[in-house]
Amino acid sequence: MNNQAFYRPCVGIMLLNNLGKVFVAQRIDTRTEAWQMPQGGIEEGEDPKRAAMRELEEEIGTNKAALMAESSDWLYYDLPIDLQQKLWNGQYKGQRQKWFLYRFLGDDRDINLLTEHPEFLDWRWANVSELADLAIPFKRHVYENIIQEFHRFLF
Repeated sequence: MNNQAFYRPCVGIMLLNNLGKVFVAQRIDTRTEAWQMPQGGIEEGEDPKRAAMRELEEEIGTNKAALMAESSDWLYYDLPIDLQQKLWNGQYKGQRQKWFLYRFLGDDRDINLLTEHPEFLDWRWANVSELADLAIPFKRHVYENIIQEFHRFLF
């Protein structure tokens, strides 16, 4: 079994509004004050770009977005041991993520957290400089790496 098999294939989405701020949301299923950008698993045989758009619709109720960039490589993070045992039947030690940068084409009324399976309590637009500090500690390095990679598109 190769090392990738221990990581759940996933996409991450950095969604920028017309002011250059990034969509972040607070998860329903955590006790921490951590905020995150949308992310989610890639289904069997699904193209990562398609997965990213599906995740936007499933998590924040909109597909009003235009692709700007895609990460050059996969980014990995390990879950804390207690979460490894609880999530996905203990099958994965973490996630490997392909990241996409999208420009939001709608307005705030187009975002709806009350989706079929809600994942978030609240949302807001954050400055890029806040992202790493808002993230849960085990994801911070991923956020730092993706900010660096997408830096030329951010303002």
